[in-house]
Amino acid sequence: MIEKRQFYIGGAWVDPKEGTDHAVIDPSTEEAFATISLGGQADTDAAVAAAKDALPGWMATPPEERIAAVERLRDAYKARAEDLAHAMSQEMGAPIDLARKNQFLAGAFHLKNFIEAAKAFSWEAPLGDHAPNDRIIHEAVGVCALITPWNWPMNQITLKVGAAAVAGCTMVLKPSEESPLSGIVFAEIMDAAGFPPGVFNLVNGDGAGVGSQLSAHEDVDMVSFTGSTRAGKLISKAAADTLKRVHLELGGKGANLIFADADEKAVKRGVLHMMQNTGQSCNAPSRMIVEASVYDRVVEEAAEIASKVEVGPAAEEGRHIGPVVNRTQWDKVQGLIQTGIDEGARLVAGGPGLPDGMNKGFFVRPTVFADVTPDMTIAREEIFGPVLSIMRVETEEEAIRLANDTPYGLTNYAQTQDGARRNRLARALRSGMVEMNGQDRAAGAPFGGMKQSGNGREGGAWGIHDFVEVKAVSGWDPEAA
Repeated sequence: MIEKRQFYIGGAWVDPKEGTDHAVIDPSTEEAFATISLGGQADTDAAVAAAKDALPGWMATPPEERIAAVERLRDAYKARAEDLAHAMSQEMGAPIDLARKNQFLAGAFHLKNFIEAAKAFSWEAPLGDHAPNDRIIHEAVGVCALITPWNWPMNQITLKVGAAAVAGCTMVLKPSEESPLSGIVFAEIMDAAGFPPGVFNLVNGDGAGVGSQLSAHEDVDMVSFTGSTRAGKLISKAAADTLKRVHLELGGKGANLIFADADEKAVKRGVLHMMQNTGQSCNAPSRMIVEASVYDRVVEEAAEIASKVEVGPAAEEGRHIGPVVNRTQWDKVQGLIQTGIDEGARLVAGGPGLPDGMNKGFFVRPTVFADVTPDMTIAREEIFGPVLSIMRVETEEEAIRLANDTPYGLTNYAQTQDGARRNRLARALRSGMVEMNGQDRAAGAPFGGMKQSGNGREGGAWGIHDFVEVKAVSGWDPEAA
């Protein structure tokens, strides 16, 4: 049993002032493998005070030195690759190969992109040729509370820490209590990178405790949160009294529009993307909207592909999917699968219960429903499990209308060889991101949504913009230092 009870505050590892024990469960075995402490108000106050004390010096540090610190962070991060991969695999159930190749590498990718974006960022610049004595200055928002989820731990931590660090902000990180060990390793990495004391602080806690305390704290200038839409609304309300900036990256119910001229790998690509990370991704393409002329073939193909997706323990190497994160999530997914059956969707793969041959662990059978209608619960709610809903449409206009018929707006997908149609879809789909024909967004592209999927943009220059204030200055002397 691992015991990691300390917090990282003011550049040192400190014991909790009022911590309570919390068991970390391995979702593959349902057994506790670690104990951490969840902080209380005194711990939150200490971390915020350390960040506040460090803010003036870090804000005034030249951007070149802040960038150099993130370069050291990137190197220290790479040196702990196996530690991070094993921590994430055991705490949230990512198969070890996925943890190494996707979960870990996502963090290295984001840090690299922030370094490049920061070097090109316009920290101070003239307003324009018409106003030689006017200056636009980008300066740090201030003390930032970073509240991150369990499903892609390093992806989300690096997206926030990398941007905040180059922007000159100081930070208090509260990782998810479901995946705290990778967060602790990351704090060790920040320490090894040599950031000044107080620039980065870590307090473990849950949403109702440390999360709520950070959201309402008068000395916190900004909250950057990734998680559920429900929690995002609560954070926004808690932050309102102090008018702090709130950056939200929330849930999704992505549509994947498959037209008759889609490429031959489109269905397989869509099903496997849905099943990746056991469906626990906010940008998962969970609604497959299919043109009627190819609908029957697509349903048959999707069912066959899903039936071949293997499920296994996170510690085993291979291309299988692992468990969902905990009992609560398993119960939710099972309930929604049963609701899909009860509401009349046609089950073509998977279904309720544990996969064959398993009697423990939070494993879910890769599941596909056909003949799903827009009013069904599985078409409306974010399931966050390996469950795909397939829907039939007759026209492009109907596909767009159905894709947009959701309170969410994170990522939509389209599969068609018609370039003009792709451009029409890109403009018409109401989401922060549109990905077509399996082409990933390029390095530095912003990640974020609209509607109830949130209001922030993470990654590259857009991610830095979320952590800076814009200051307009008149009377600037362009000849002086």
